[in-house]
Amino acid sequence: MTIDCCSNIAFIPNDIWEVIAIKVATDSIQSLCSLRMSCKAAHDAGEADIVHRSVSIPPPHATPWWWCLNPEAKTFFDRCMAAGNPELLFREALRELFIRRNENVGIQMLNRASSRGHAAAKYALSMMLMLRTDYNVEKQKGLELYRELDAAGLLAGSNARCFSILTQSWPGEVQMPRIEEQHTVCASPRCSTRGHMPLLYDYRRRAAERNSVHAFGRAAHIPCIQCRADYDLQAFVNLP
Repeated sequence: MTIDCCSNIAFIPNDIWEVIAIKVATDSIQSLCSLRMSCKAAHDAGEADIVHRSVSIPPPHATPWWWCLNPEAKTFFDRCMAAGNPELLFREALRELFIRRNENVGIQMLNRASSRGHAAAKYALSMMLMLRTDYNVEKQKGLELYRELDAAGLLAGSNARCFSILTQSWPGEVQMPRIEEQHTVCASPRCSTRGHMPLLYDYRRRAAERNSVHAFGRAAHIPCIQCRADYDLQAFVNLP
């Protein structure tokens, strides 16, 4: 229930209320609900698509279990999804790709989420495009996205985000794509590390099982960015 306040806030323009609602929505869903209950102007501003697009979605392990049973909560998340909330697009894209096996639908959703600045979606998109052997242009686009993430220092964090969503949302249900020799990104005959990334990944994985310091570093020391992409492809298909 909302109330109209007989004060100066009643004269705040609606676009200012929307800016306030967006700022609050990026904090938490609970904060947005509290704002919307403060007065009618705040409630109306909170109904805007741009606000639903900006809502901060909690990680699966921090989401109250009863939200999935509450009709109002379901309606709210449907609104966020329809508005193009990048986090929800990212999660639904992973579901389409690795649960329902709808690759084209999943890639379209990753494109929408990454265009709105979602780093993990951009990482997953780069991996899926580099795994496509039938579209060389898309494979090159995947490598370009990978270069951008590498330059921004977002690779490790994005890989971890994909891992957390896949393992927390659908444990035991995920079917990751297989990686074959034709998926190799580095094609330079002069590259001394070409073809060795599966061995490096296996070495890091075994070191992690022993809690060894050699598990850290991924392929950061490899000068060839295409080989680093090959390493990340190994890490990506072995996520769950």
